Amino acid sequence: MLLLHVVALSCGLLASPPYKTSEGRGISSKKNRVNDQIRVKEVRLIDENEAHVGIIPLAEALDRAHTAGLDLVEVSPAAEPPVCKIMDYGKFLYTQAKKEREARKSQKQIEVKEIRLRPKTTEHHRSFKVRDARRWLQSGMKVRVRIRFRGREITYPEIARDLLTQIAEELSDVGDVEQWPNLEGRTMLMVLAPKKS
Repeated sequence: MLLLHVVALSCGLLASPPYKTSEGRGISSKKNRVNDQIRVKEVRLIDENEAHVGIIPLAEALDRAHTAGLDLVEVSPAAEPPVCKIMDYGKFLYTQAKKEREARKSQKQIEVKEIRLRPKTTEHHRSFKVRDARRWLQSGMKVRVRIRFRGREITYPEIARDLLTQIAEELSDVGDVEQWPNLEGRTMLMVLAPKKS
């Protein structure tokens, strides 16, 4: 049985088993194959000094990496033959993680706050909600204004649309309408974004 599996594997009838890392887990698509995990006959080699060596057998590339005291890393597995580079893999992973952390720090997280109203909301209650929305827009957050319909209120969407346009006009000095009022199921939504200075 084992002999049939090996023959089928060598003929390409079966997919090769997933490569394993030193921890025993399978290699994800984001990770690079390193040293003995590379399973091709020839590689296009780039040495530790960024010089292109050319296409050489895998055994020779591994020997060069071991004599330099570094790792052979497959950087472009889709190429024919795959491109491998001699480098310190631990240092490479560290710098990649550091770049990702810096990119996450530079991303600006915009928070979206929401106020909920009904078509029958009183003027007094609406003024409290608009005041909250004004404060959030001034602090740089987006505001989603949601009007929920109950029962037969859905037959008069123009009341909600008028209410939303009135709120947009009241907040026009601190915010711009990003998404105009539209009906989604039993609610009508409008999104306001802070005014760009």
